[in-house]
Amino acid sequence: MGLDQIANEALNLSAHNRAILAEKIWQSLEDPYTIPSDITDSQAIKLAKKRDNEIEQGKVKPLSHQELMSRLK
Repeated sequence: MGLDQIANEALNLSAHNRAILAEKIWQSLEDPYTIPSDITDSQAIKLAKKRDNEIEQGKVKPLSHQELMSRLK
């Protein structure tokens, strides 16, 4: 059974059962905040400040949420 077929079947469930299924799936995922990273907190903060500065100076154009989600698909 493919992902599309599973999704279609899940969407046919009652709202209550979809919520239970969503919770079970969510709980099966690892906590995204505990995934190891190649960057330290201080490096991440430094990078965030650099990106913010680039946006403020007009060096880069930020993406809207909709643009980001569209590109990720």
